[in-house]
Amino acid sequence: MAVRVVDSADVAESASIGDGSSVWHLAQVREDAVLGANCIVGRGAYVGTGVRMGDNCKLQNYALVYEPAVLEDGVFVGPAVVFTNDHYPRSVAPDGTLKRGDDWEAVGVTCREGSSIGARAVCIAPVTVGRWAMVAAGSVVTKDVPDFALVAGVPARRIRWVGRAGVPLEPGPTDGSWVCPSTGRTYTETAETLTEDPQ
Repeated sequence: MAVRVVDSADVAESASIGDGSSVWHLAQVREDAVLGANCIVGRGAYVGTGVRMGDNCKLQNYALVYEPAVLEDGVFVGPAVVFTNDHYPRSVAPDGTLKRGDDWEAVGVTCREGSSIGARAVCIAPVTVGRWAMVAAGSVVTKDVPDFALVAGVPARRIRWVGRAGVPLEPGPTDGSWVCPSTGRTYTETAETLTEDPQ
């Protein structure tokens, strides 16, 4: 399969773009970034130096993914999402001199398999968004998000559980059991943790 990079995109020569991936208008993919197969980088999106993306990831228009972010397979990043990378951001040092790239320690956002980040959400690094979790649009994520959690708000808090289809789960027949109304798959909650039942 071919890689599609439109003329107005800026892709560094040292970046690696997987088969079937597309980089759209005005997007920038920086040095040593690695994108897996079948990824989509939307208009005006930014992929920082050394960022790693798995297969089948989607970065919607104007998403900003700063290094050293890691996105596992199947991650969705909505329009205008921002992943930060600095504990204490400053333009200048205490003496007033301009800070340089080696004047601070970059920290990253990690998105586990199948997770989704809604439009205009902000993830404050370092945080991990768990497997198949969902961050509601406009949320500010300041702490790790459990697998299958739906979080919302400022700061984001868990409000529901979701399954692989992204649909909120419904209570099952016993305490701590949950069912996906879309797929029928069942889950078990134990001590604020949700796990998939064996198929």
